[in-house]
Amino acid sequence: MDPKAMSITNRFFVQSTIALLFVGFLTLLGIVGTTFWLAERAQVYFNEAIEARDTRGAAVDLRTALQTAESSQRGFLFTGNEIYLAPYGTAKTLAQRQLDALNRMLAPFGRATASVQRLATIITEKFTEMDRTIALKRDRRDEEALAVVRTNRGKALTDEANVFFSGIIRAADDRLTMGVAEQQANATWLRLFSIIGGIIIVAVVGGAAYTVLRYTHELGEARDEVGVLNAGLEERVKDRTADLAKATQEIQRFVYIITHDLRAPLVNIMGFTSELEGGVKSVRALIDKFEVGNDAVDRVVQDACIAATEDMPEAIGFIRSSTIKMDNLINAILKLSREGRRTLRPEHVELRNVIMTSAAAIQHQLSHANGEINVDFDIPPIVNDKLSLEQIFGNLLDNAVKYRSKHRPLRIDVRAGVAPGDRISIEVTDNGRGISDQDRERVFELFRRAGVQDEPGEGIGLAYVQTVVRNLGGEITVTSALDEGTTFRVILPRHLQVPEGSG
Repeated sequence: MDPKAMSITNRFFVQSTIALLFVGFLTLLGIVGTTFWLAERAQVYFNEAIEARDTRGAAVDLRTALQTAESSQRGFLFTGNEIYLAPYGTAKTLAQRQLDALNRMLAPFGRATASVQRLATIITEKFTEMDRTIALKRDRRDEEALAVVRTNRGKALTDEANVFFSGIIRAADDRLTMGVAEQQANATWLRLFSIIGGIIIVAVVGGAAYTVLRYTHELGEARDEVGVLNAGLEERVKDRTADLAKATQEIQRFVYIITHDLRAPLVNIMGFTSELEGGVKSVRALIDKFEVGNDAVDRVVQDACIAATEDMPEAIGFIRSSTIKMDNLINAILKLSREGRRTLRPEHVELRNVIMTSAAAIQHQLSHANGEINVDFDIPPIVNDKLSLEQIFGNLLDNAVKYRSKHRPLRIDVRAGVAPGDRISIEVTDNGRGISDQDRERVFELFRRAGVQDEPGEGIGLAYVQTVVRNLGGEITVTSALDEGTTFRVILPRHLQVPEGSG
């Protein structure tokens, strides 16, 4: 699969997912907002319906109380029996209370205020007339009481009151009907929004599911394709690694053969140099015994004497120092070549014991430098090549002693810990001379030496350590500050993997 196409698919997946989530969020927010708004409206209409119901009830109760009082009054007028007046007082009190309730409930409606005031006047006049007729009847002034009734004023007041009662009840019924209609409309709107929102959410979920399934399918295809490529790549890498190992072995053998063959003429040169030194001594002895009187012969003897005592020894000295240096370099190359050709032998190794053994090897030098070494280890045994580990840390500790500072007692700290990738990290820190910035990058180069050259060496120690560390599948780095100290950090795998066919 084309990586560019895969990148576009990833972008499409992210953008479409964000868009679908945004639409779903807006839809959910709309449903919640609409539900809240409709609930508020429903509460308003519910409160209005309750008020309308209470208004209607108060009007009906007031009308009933008025009718009860009128019936009680007429019964007493016709019979003169006080028993008919028993409900009169209660009806009058109830009428007044319901009239106050109507006045309070209809107060927010400005247009109803005048009607309520007129109704109150009618009720007051009606009860005043009934109280007067009852009083006249009790005084046995029946004719006067009947005369008041015959004026039909009471009937007119009752009829007018019934008109107001009907209007109030009809208005309350209209408000109740409108409230019910509004509640039904709210329910319809809520149902409609819920259905639309549900459809949108289902569409969002379906779109997200489709996008995820499509993306997962593409990932599966890409994974299968990468698996096929990896399988072929692993085979190619394996073949190339085998070829590289063979080539490396050939190079190592070639280097070994060359360096070994170089030593043969070098040994001859060193041998003949020794013979020349012996010959020069014989010539000098001969010249010392030679006695001449001829000036020309004397000059020849003098030149021969200078050649035998100065020129030839100086030349032979240069030849000898050069051959010694060449011999050291060849030995270093042979050492690196042998390390590359040596078969690694993984075994369980207590790294602390390896460090302590290497420290014991330099204990005499450490005591002479008035120094100390601290080892801080808390890691389980590892599987590695013990000899290689001894060579690595032996060289690092020897370097720390060799390049110590003359101005302070030597201190070496060795710490170990866990590193990512199932590896371990070992740090060797000293407070020695340190390494300058320009020399830090080349300390691992072969035949390179940094700083003041006041210690013997050919510049192969750290190059050798780096070669050994890499053979173990690890890496080594250095951090340092001039005149403060140096830290070498070695990272090694917990379990050494020896390539097939190595050695």
